[in-house]
Amino acid sequence: MEAIDKLTEARPGLIDVEVAYATAEQQVIVVLQVTAGSTVESAILASGVLCRFPEIDLLNAKVGIFAGICSLDRPLKQGDRVEIYRPLLHDPKEARRQRAAKR
Repeated sequence: MEAIDKLTEARPGLIDVEVAYATAEQQVIVVLQVTAGSTVESAILASGVLCRFPEIDLLNAKVGIFAGICSLDRPLKQGDRVEIYRPLLHDPKEARRQRAAKR
């Protein structure tokens, strides 16, 4: 635990953020420090998530901070959690209509 604490010690000009991505099989949250004023995009690139999940198309993927959709150029604040969203396979409203029609 001590090594992790040293990695996240506050350093001047840096902020702590997380980058989160989930597939149907796994969830990944990368904790990292970025320069104050960094953007959502720069945190995603620094996290290594794009290398780990090459299927992510960052130019077309929706991203957000704590479930609020935002743009890639949004500046980050201390403690933000950047989330990369996958496209829905099924429209939830349409799926609900189909279930109701079967009854």
